[in-house]
Amino acid sequence: MTSAISGVLQPGVRRREAFGWAMYDFANSGYTTVVLTAVFNAYFVGVAANDASWATFAWTLVLALSNLLVMLSAPVLGALADARQWKKPLLLLATVACVASTAGLAGVGRGDLVLAGVCILISNLAYSWGESLIAAFLPRIARPEALGRVSGWGWALGYLGGMTTLGLSLAYVLSAQARGVPATEFVPVTMLLTALVYAAAASITFVLLREPSDGPRASVSATPVADAFAQLRRTWQQARQFQDFAALLACCVSYQAGISVVIALAAIYAEQVLGFKTSDTMLLIFLVNIAAALGAFAFGHLQDRIGHRRMLALTLLGWLVMIVLAVLAQGPALFWVAAVIAGLCMGSSQSGGRALAALLTPRHQAAEFLGLWTLATRAAAIVGPLTYGLVTLVTAGNHRVAIAVTGLFFIGGLVLLRRVDVLRGERAALAAGGPDRRAA
Repeated sequence: MTSAISGVLQPGVRRREAFGWAMYDFANSGYTTVVLTAVFNAYFVGVAANDASWATFAWTLVLALSNLLVMLSAPVLGALADARQWKKPLLLLATVACVASTAGLAGVGRGDLVLAGVCILISNLAYSWGESLIAAFLPRIARPEALGRVSGWGWALGYLGGMTTLGLSLAYVLSAQARGVPATEFVPVTMLLTALVYAAAASITFVLLREPSDGPRASVSATPVADAFAQLRRTWQQARQFQDFAALLACCVSYQAGISVVIALAAIYAEQVLGFKTSDTMLLIFLVNIAAALGAFAFGHLQDRIGHRRMLALTLLGWLVMIVLAVLAQGPALFWVAAVIAGLCMGSSQSGGRALAALLTPRHQAAEFLGLWTLATRAAAIVGPLTYGLVTLVTAGNHRVAIAVTGLFFIGGLVLLRRVDVLRGERAALAAGGPDRRAA
């Protein structure tokens, strides 16, 4: 077992460091699970926005603004991280910001729309920075032929982290509801629990994970941000040479838009359309996380066997099946089936997308190129939920029509995926990235 694990890691990388890298997925998954997916989104609509007719649109608008800031900042952050070898310090900054603003959500009560919006904007921005920076460590942790497996380990551990945070929160919510405590009192406690788990688990990452060294550190000028923008412009120009990486980004924007809808609006759909209570929704999301962990782990291994593009195509087909079931669901039973399929596909597609992006990335520009990947996912996180919110706004709150429209994003992803030639893209990345990354 030890040799099997060591055989997938880059030379000089110890197992404890790979574990430290994966623990960041464990740490930050509680944020997306509890805050964005299971609890606070519905709380935002029902309490902070007083269940107004525009509440769902307001939620998607806050997320869109936050993700727009991510789009503007993440590539520059990646350029700084690569040029100055600041990946680890910047990751620490992003982590502290996300933990603090998540804890700030505990102060949101009825009608506190501004406080809720500001804390979500900052926390989602910082979370996304962390996602981009931790992904930049992957090419140095895993061998190219094992990127799917190692990425899958991270996502699987991430879903375990999401379940841990959600499980602690659910236990408290069930206890509070049994005592007649209202949501305005028990939801704030779940925000504090989420922040605490994030901070505790991420501390393991910072103890075990080393700053990557991809050559000599560039001299620090008096204008590092200006330098980063200049490097970013060069990266955009250079990216045109990597046609398969560019095609993957376009594909990613499309299918991630659909995934972003599920993450941001599943609880709202369950409560508004099917009458789920908070505890019901949390149980549903708990099951989704179990399925997602299995999907990330199992399909990560399968991805390395059958190929990255084929595996991603299969998961996109699975997403379309999930959309059809969600639209047809008239009660909880069929929606639970749709949720399990969504979990399996979520773990597979997100892990697979990250691994494929890393494979097509020049190693010495990992943070920079994966900053562009984060830009693509954030563009999707604007387009998907905002489209859903707009559809509910113009259809007087018809969530079934909105979820049906979401299926178009997965169809678009399948079409765009056909333009990605993995072997050609990998050869281009190896040629640009110095020594062959397949070397032992």
